Amino acid sequence: MTIDDLELAIAAAEAGAAVVRSHFGTRLDRFAKGGGDFATVADIEAERAILDVLRSARPGDAVHGEESGRSGGGDRTWLVDPLCGTLNYAAGAMLVAVNVALRTPAGTAVAVSADPFAREVFWTAAGGPAHVRDREGQAVLVPSAQSVLVDVNLDPPFPNGPAFHPARLLADPAFGERFRPRVVSTTLAVAWVAAGRRAAYVTDGALRDSVHFTPGIALCEAAGCVVTGLRGEPLHTGAGGLLVAADAPTHAALLEIIERQFRP
Repeated sequence: MTIDDLELAIAAAEAGAAVVRSHFGTRLDRFAKGGGDFATVADIEAERAILDVLRSARPGDAVHGEESGRSGGGDRTWLVDPLCGTLNYAAGAMLVAVNVALRTPAGTAVAVSADPFAREVFWTAAGGPAHVRDREGQAVLVPSAQSVLVDVNLDPPFPNGPAFHPARLLADPAFGERFRPRVVSTTLAVAWVAAGRRAAYVTDGALRDSVHFTPGIALCEAAGCVVTGLRGEPLHTGAGGLLVAADAPTHAALLEIIERQFRP
């Protein structure tokens, strides 16, 4: 029986999540990647498990893995981030995500972000809503700004620096008056905006076809969040980056605060 792309992406993410769980709390060798970044054996083996699932079902598709790079050809590319939050994980924190998405010429066809420890899978397919599935069943994602929690990504690179640095948001009095900042350093927090657990998420960076951000962006778009670049422009244009908010008032308030941080 042929498995469809969404089922395949979920199966691949769950295979990676199982590996991530199996290595948690063990001694983890680190493999330097440059610039202070590193991978662990969990990253490498989780990616291998994901790729095994994808390649067995779609041998003709291309793959872009965080650890193994690009392979294959064609106009269908699987984006794989086997462990988003490696530093958290290596420090014994369960704040990580396993991300899998399929990009085609029409856009993101399917997107999955799995939380290995909460045993949750956030998923969407082109043209449909976003869902979360856990051990209790599944539900449609509904964004909400009620928490007033806003995640700010402080991991480099910061291509808009020195004119803009996201850390300056935290010092703006208006930010603290309206919102409560969080810095979890994993793109699981992007899925949380779609799920109503965060009011918004802010990051600098070039995110087109990102193995880290593509699934979360697709989830937020499918859930009906306001999704733009850092300065309110369409994604992947202008200053780039990402500002995703649960609703228009939250987006507008954050956009005003962000704009004040840009310096000539």
